[in-house]
Amino acid sequence: MLQAKPRGKARWGIAVILFIGILINYFDRTNMSVATKPMMLEYHLTPGEMGILLSSFAWSYALLQIPVGVLLDKIGIKWLMRMGTILWTIATALTAVVSGMGLIVLSRVLLGVAEAPAFPAASKATGYWFPLRERGIASSTFDAAAKFSNVIGAPLVAWAVTQWGWRGGFWLTAVLSFLYAFVYWIWYRDPWEHPHLSAEEKQYITEGGAQDAGEAQGGTLANLGFLLGRRKVWGLTIGFAAYGYSFYLLLTWLPGYLERQMGMTVLKSGLYTMIPWLVATLTDFIIGGWLVDRLITKGYNSTKVRKTLLVLGMILGLAVIGAAFTNNPKISIIFISIALGGLAFSAPIGWSIPALIAPKGTVGTVGSIMNFVNNIMGILAPIVTGFIVGGTGSFAIGFVVAGVVLVIGIISYLFLLGNIEQIESPFGENLTVNRVK
Repeated sequence: MLQAKPRGKARWGIAVILFIGILINYFDRTNMSVATKPMMLEYHLTPGEMGILLSSFAWSYALLQIPVGVLLDKIGIKWLMRMGTILWTIATALTAVVSGMGLIVLSRVLLGVAEAPAFPAASKATGYWFPLRERGIASSTFDAAAKFSNVIGAPLVAWAVTQWGWRGGFWLTAVLSFLYAFVYWIWYRDPWEHPHLSAEEKQYITEGGAQDAGEAQGGTLANLGFLLGRRKVWGLTIGFAAYGYSFYLLLTWLPGYLERQMGMTVLKSGLYTMIPWLVATLTDFIIGGWLVDRLITKGYNSTKVRKTLLVLGMILGLAVIGAAFTNNPKISIIFISIALGGLAFSAPIGWSIPALIAPKGTVGTVGSIMNFVNNIMGILAPIVTGFIVGGTGSFAIGFVVAGVVLVIGIISYLFLLGNIEQIESPFGENLTVNRVK
């Protein structure tokens, strides 16, 4: 029987640093979507060309997901993220410094390289640091940061762009990234080396089902090949990628949609953008985090709880189609808020699943497979939407396409994912410990 909650709070300190990291991480992504209009004017870009530029971050980000997952399982979280935070600070500053589209694209590709470990590392860290009964709220803590970043980041970057031009938005986020890199270096530790983790709290985490540290037996390629052949892994991956299409469409194009189709200024679009992302932040924490843990703790079947809310969130995401049939900005924001609210509470459930289904020592790999395909959507969504807008003069068809992709994701969650339980490894359960200090 699981012991009562201990007095120690070290695990929640880790949750805070994961939250801050994803928050800053997404500031670095939001800055370009807010600066869409002035950048298009300065470089005389068509919507299709702007879509390619918006997607350039995801080229390297997606490509590196599986290698990053393998590295996380092999060398651990701390050093990979330390190097990543320093590099993404440099990449963000470069975007503000360089001139010419080629160099801007190059700086965004470098940013994708630097930020590639962020989400798989956060997922793996929650597997280390939190018992199963707290996994929902722990996952929603870092996932909600991706939504909350737009609540404060969009208006903050919009203000900086208004005051100092579009490069000012990148300088602002570069400074914030530098501060986070410093904080992460001195603050984050894994459980076995954390100076303030009490024996009582460590026992609570371990007995509650936290993942063990170490690399899986069988070798990297053998484990990767095995996981790529599991229907359960693909059910999660396809479903989460469908969520990712709508998420990245709105992350990259929502301010541009409000500016271009609804005739708003940069600052006003930043304020309107806050609304659906605030709804998403709240549903992420309350439903995707607290409610999931609450229902499972009360004895409800964990698979039914997670799958029901996964699918319900995706169904609510279909409200994005409603935005295709209105030219009223207030009605459009209502539809988009419903859609993002639903998608937001399905996301942390999705991010909690790699630590629940992965064989020991492969959580990073499962998370990276999922996030690789998810970020292929991060490449496609802004490009496809940009060319649709360029060809039709409207975002309507782009929103309908997002709805069709969501239906595919719902089918995948329902019929491919199966029970949310650990996959049995053919290579055994022992781990090779390789802790990089």
